[in-house]
Amino acid sequence: QVQLVESGGGLVQPGGSLRLSCAYSGSISSITAMGWYRQGPGKQRELVAFITSGGNTNYPDFVRGRFTISRDNAKNTVYLQMNSLKIEDTAVYYCWVGAGNAYWGQGTQVTVSS
Repeated sequence: QVQLVESGGGLVQPGGSLRLSCAYSGSISSITAMGWYRQGPGKQRELVAFITSGGNTNYPDFVRGRFTISRDNAKNTVYLQMNSLKIEDTAVYYCWVGAGNAYWGQGTQVTVSS
């Protein structure tokens, strides 16, 4: 079976930083891409960042320059470094792995508040 476990969420003040981790395990034959999505209060789930198997990254404008996605293949882990956090970044963040099928983690809560 495939499992994705997120960690690193929590409460942070505006302007602060957090690093989310997503450790994946199980039999995944070929990973096409990995990414992070989030769902804030009253909003639909939206893409935050993704990275392809070739190492190309993509970010929407509202996080570009503040968030960075990376991966450590040896540790089977994908990261999301979040800097200069804003109140509107408050959401549940979900890790995603694409390998033909889409696999999702359970999510980790990020709350940005003073």
